[in-house]
Formats: sequence, C-alpha cells, structure tokens
Amino acid sequence: MMPGMDGFELCEKIKSNINHCHVPVVLLTSKTNVQSKIEGLELGADAYVEKPFSPDFLLAQIASLLKNRNTLKTYFSSSPLVHINSIAHSRADEIFLQKLQAAIHKHIANPELDVDLIADEMNISRPTLYRKIKLISDLSPNELINVTRLKKSAELLNEGSLKIYEISELVGYSSQTHFGRNFAKQFGMSPTEYIQQQRKSV
Repeated sequence: MMPGMDGFELCEKIKSNINHCHVPVVLLTSKTNVQSKIEGLELGADAYVEKPFSPDFLLAQIASLLKNRNTLKTYFSSSPLVHINSIAHSRADEIFLQKLQAAIHKHIANPELDVDLIADEMNISRPTLYRKIKLISDLSPNELINVTRLKKSAELLNEGSLKIYEISELVGYSSQTHFGRNFAKQFGMSPTEYIQQQRKSV
C-alpha cells in the first residue's frame, strides 16, 4: 500500500541486494491472510506482524531477531565444525559467504593472507568487504580469516591423517605454538584436547 512499490517488493529488493541482504526486515502489514504471510516469508522477511499491532510486541519481535542473530554468530565462532553458512540471513548472504570462504581456502596456506588479497580475489572494494563481513559475522575480516583457518584445521584434525605441525603449516601458521594458542583461544581447548574429544565421541 506504499506509493511506488509495496512492502513485498521492497523486501525482495533488500534481500536480493548483496549490500543490504543482511538487514533484518519485519513486515508490518494489514494483509492478514495466510497466502500473504507465506509470500512475505518466501521473499525473505524475518518476521511478519499484522495490524493492528502492539508496539511492545513489535519491539519484542525485533529484540528476539537481534538476540537470535547474535547467538548464531557466537555459536559459529566458538564451534570448530559449524559451517559459515550458519550465519547467512538470505540466499544472497549464502552466495557471498561461499565465495568468501572459497577465496580464503584458496590462499589459506599463505601466512600473508590479508583483507587486500581477499578483496582482490573477490573483486570487491576493501571498505565494502569489511562492512559486509562485520555486519554478517560481527567479526573483522582478519578475525574471520583466522576463524576460517582454525575451522579448516579442525576438519583436518578430525580426519586424523596429519600431524598437528603439518596442519598448522597447511592453514598458514608459521609456528605450531602460535597455532595451538590461537586454536585454544578460539575453541576453548588445545588441538590435542580437541583430537581426544573427537575420538571419545566416535
């Protein structure tokens, strides 16, 4: 009912644009039939609130959305084998994160891997890359590169065919000690403890 375009079209434009698709969208609408609700959610809306509405309910819905997103971000960062797509909020986010992970994995053994190299690989400006990564993951690009290195190392540790020092080199650490310290800081256990934990769970 907005002039020019309706809320569904606006939602679709937001959710299909790589620069904005991470933005949560709450449809606040007088369209109360089931088909309209389904259409809104299929277009990527994060919530559907019908008119007349309670301001307190709307605020609670927004707070819940933001809390759930923060929970997902924390879970992704602290869990060794959780995939990067777990923090995607839309199909456009998934595509972006898949390209980002592929770019990091391509150069993962390079200790000099940094934001500029990834930006060049993805053909995106450094500020845009920084902003997008920060908004989706709550991490800086360098932090996300480090998390990706450590998650890859967890996969390799889980496979059990390589020594810890070999894995540390494969994921771009020049020192096994530095690798072990970062792994423990990120996941709350040393690489050796992680291997033991995985063996117990098999």
